[in-house]
Amino acid sequence: MINKGRIASAVALTTLMLGLTACNDGEDAASARDSPSASAPASSDPGSKSPSADPSDDAAAPASGDVAAPGTKFKIGDRAVLPFKYGTDKKGTVAVTVTAIEKGAEADMASFGDKAKGMTPYYIRMKVENVGGTDLSYASLRLRGKLEGGGPTGVILIGDLPGKCDSETAPRDFTTKGASYETCSLSATKTDPIAVASFEEGDAYSDSPVLWTS
Repeated sequence: MINKGRIASAVALTTLMLGLTACNDGEDAASARDSPSASAPASSDPGSKSPSADPSDDAAAPASGDVAAPGTKFKIGDRAVLPFKYGTDKKGTVAVTVTAIEKGAEADMASFGDKAKGMTPYYIRMKVENVGGTDLSYASLRLRGKLEGGGPTGVILIGDLPGKCDSETAPRDFTTKGASYETCSLSATKTDPIAVASFEEGDAYSDSPVLWTS
C-alpha cells in the first residue's frame, strides 16, 4: 500500500503557492513534488517500492472480453477490460470495475497538512481483476477523479488516507486469470464535485481516457 502523500494544485492562491506545484489545464500534464508538510504517514508495504505504472496499448491480448477502446464511457458498476503495463517487465490485461465514487470530508485531509485546507477528498473505489493471466503481482493501478463532464479538478494527489481510501498494490498471487483485489484512488477538489473516474494510462488513453460516471 502506498501511503506517501504528495499534493499539487492548480489553484492560484497565495496561501497555497508555497510548496505546491501548479498544474496545467489537464491533471496528467503535471507531476507532484515532494512536500514534507503535505506528506501522509509512510508505508512499510513491500509493494510500495515497485516501479511506477507505465501502461501501454500493446499489452497482452485479453483472455476474455473485448478491450475497451479509448474514449469509452461506462456507468459506475460496469466492468472495463483494459491493457496494462507496469514497470518494464510486467504486462497484461486487467478488468476494472469502479464500484463507487464517495465524497469525504475536508477534515479527512489533515494528514496532507495545511496545503490541503479547503479541499474535499473523493474516494474512487474499484475492483481489479487479472484477465490475461500474466504475472502482475505488486503492480499498482490508479484512476483519476474528474468533474462532471470530464473536466480536470485542478488538484493532483498521490497517496492514500489509511482507513478511508487505501491505495493497495496487487497481491503476490495476482498472477493467474481470475485473481482480483480491491483498491481505492484518492482525488480532491476545491471547486465542483468529482463525478467521474478516469483511466488515463498509456498513450491512447491519456489522450482519450476511459470514463466511469454515475
